[in-house]
Amino acid sequence: MYLFSLIQTDDTWLLWAFLAGWAAVSIHLEQKYSWASKLSGAIIALVGAMLLANLNIIPTAAPVYDAVWSYVVPLALPLLLFQSNILKIWNESGRLLIMFLLSSIGTVFGAIVGFFLLKDIIPGLDKIGGMMTGSYIGGSVNLAALSARFETPGEVVSSTVVADNMMMALYFLALMAMPAMRFFRSKFGTPHINEVEQNGEGNENQAAAYWKGKEISLKDIAFSIGTAFVLVAVSFKLAELFSAIIPSGSDVNFIFHILNAALGDNYLMLTTITLISVTVFSRYFERIKGAQEIGTYLIYIFFVVIGVPASLPIILQNAPLLLVFVLIMVGMNMIASFVFGKIFKFNLEEIILASNANIGGPTTAAAMAISKGWSRLVAPILIVGTLGYIIGNYAGTVIGYWFSTF
Repeated sequence: MYLFSLIQTDDTWLLWAFLAGWAAVSIHLEQKYSWASKLSGAIIALVGAMLLANLNIIPTAAPVYDAVWSYVVPLALPLLLFQSNILKIWNESGRLLIMFLLSSIGTVFGAIVGFFLLKDIIPGLDKIGGMMTGSYIGGSVNLAALSARFETPGEVVSSTVVADNMMMALYFLALMAMPAMRFFRSKFGTPHINEVEQNGEGNENQAAAYWKGKEISLKDIAFSIGTAFVLVAVSFKLAELFSAIIPSGSDVNFIFHILNAALGDNYLMLTTITLISVTVFSRYFERIKGAQEIGTYLIYIFFVVIGVPASLPIILQNAPLLLVFVLIMVGMNMIASFVFGKIFKFNLEEIILASNANIGGPTTAAAMAISKGWSRLVAPILIVGTLGYIIGNYAGTVIGYWFSTF
């Protein structure tokens, strides 16, 4: 079906122009219109790509998309973490981390329930279960890492991504609507929502206010991008060395599997090395301006790419049961989030952002916090959601290997 798209898979410059251009348009819409700010630029980027792919204007697979996964995403991750000194924001991120972990229990429970209900119907559900456990405790970056680790067939990955994107878009729309619903506001505390309303900021475009212009120099741009490249190169090389040193395979101890997965994973190593560097060399990173803006733009390009494979014909043909599986997982995550949130007296904003960070990752959660005006929660949910890359990789690996024994 790729041959019949208006833009062909080998139209490299046209595809890069679309990815970079649509990411820019999504950001512009988010900052210009209140409806787009409430929806978030991330969703606009994803849904727009989904529509164009289904209209056969752009192909659903291309080497350019692979380049985004291989190069754009790794560079974006450290850039987003340059201001994330764990020691400085622990006071505010501590509560969110606890809520995030409670929410992730729902993801794991949902994966287990869905697996035992559907394992005889959906081929390869052991690999899919591991992939989606990681994806729904940290976002789609984990799905890419775990699909490679489990050597999941390409067609299975494509169908899973389609189901995942559909479910993410629907769930994010629901999460966006919840703060305005009387039912949720009557059951949970809403200090951040109240603060926005009391300050008269309810009608202000929060995305535009957060991303307002700031002073940035050529040296800032050079140091941001140069440091990101160094962190990626060092981290990926270390992961490659550990992967080669630590044994893996069907004939080795399970502990070695876990160690290989932990120390030999590119994204996990990148996140760890970046967080250590930012904390140890905090003065250097704090002086760099513009890194968050550059990283966020790169992640918007990533959101365009993950919307591309969501082809309706593919999901109707190959993935209707996968949609049921991810629905079970997201539903269990939502139930666990609100039940635990009520029991342990978390605020509505904390519950919604923790669940968002589980399902979509740190960037979608931070984008929602920005769009709603919950500015004091932006940095904490970004760091907590990024820790989800590590937690999700561990959890997805364990769940995937356990499911493979059935």
